[in-house]
Amino acid sequence: MILPKSNRLSAEQVAELTEIVGEFGCRLQPIIGAMRTIYAILGDERDVLMINRIEGLDYIDRVDRIQSPFKLMDRRSDLASHHIKIGGVTVSEELFVIAGQCTIDPKNPGYFYETAEMVKEAGGHVIRGGVWKPRTNPYSFQGDVKSLDILMEASRRTGLPVDAEVMDEDQLKMALDAGVHMLQIGARNALNYSLLRSIGAAIAETETVVLLKRGLHMGPINEFIAAAEYIVSFGNPNILLCPRGTKPGLDGYRNHPDESITPLLKEKSWAPVVVDPSHSVGRATYVPACAMAAIAYGADGLCMEAHVEPSKGIGDDPKQALNPESLSRIIRQGRELWNLTRGATTAIA
Repeated sequence: MILPKSNRLSAEQVAELTEIVGEFGCRLQPIIGAMRTIYAILGDERDVLMINRIEGLDYIDRVDRIQSPFKLMDRRSDLASHHIKIGGVTVSEELFVIAGQCTIDPKNPGYFYETAEMVKEAGGHVIRGGVWKPRTNPYSFQGDVKSLDILMEASRRTGLPVDAEVMDEDQLKMALDAGVHMLQIGARNALNYSLLRSIGAAIAETETVVLLKRGLHMGPINEFIAAAEYIVSFGNPNILLCPRGTKPGLDGYRNHPDESITPLLKEKSWAPVVVDPSHSVGRATYVPACAMAAIAYGADGLCMEAHVEPSKGIGDDPKQALNPESLSRIIRQGRELWNLTRGATTAIA
């Protein structure tokens, strides 16, 4: 990883570096952070001669060689100083909240608009809404592209950014063309490396944020973080890691809650951790406790399902979506716990 003396190199300097690393079978990838641009050497960067030639350039501060399976996501990377901003909020500076419906009902858009207003009034920062839905049963409702217009209309009405899951390149293009601010990669695609590469390439040098969920059967922590590396290696470091429960499920819960991995992720990576308690436990009555546990473990945020009238929702909403009162209470109590665990002196209302 090359750290220049200035915030960003000139085109001529980038061309010179590209030529040098190319001689050693590597390529150069700019990673645009909030404060400065760093330049990743992709390939085997251990050649001493290559490093010496780069460090000999008068515009280079230093070359960091991080011996890790994920060089960019590693907490020792210079990206550790990167701050992810969305909707005017900097993630990790306060409890970050994503909330909204599991599935947008294209036949009843009013419910989603009301839910979006509910999320805003409760203090949420991003509206989630399922446009396309991965379903085990091929006869279950798979979502509707018409819901994309509903999602973006909710954003216009509330002024809040929106989050939508994409499962293939066609959906990715439609979401980006529509102006979706946060792309969600679901548990079934967490290790779909072809899709991860496509998303990385599509959002390079943009402000788009990615919420990467942990896979259904994902094992080692390194595997989760390495999946994020696929995206960041294309140049956009705006990525959030999202534990959401894994299989096999714990008796009584939808999945096996995994909010406890948050400290393990933070020991290895700089990326913010946003826990999804809704899919972890699968029932609205259990979500508050799981959400508080996630914050206590050090999560930077929560991604929760919520509906203005859960019983009238579709998909998972009737079972696991929070109603307005529950959502407001979790955000209020979550902020208090956030304050307590981070040693703040003034309570957040």
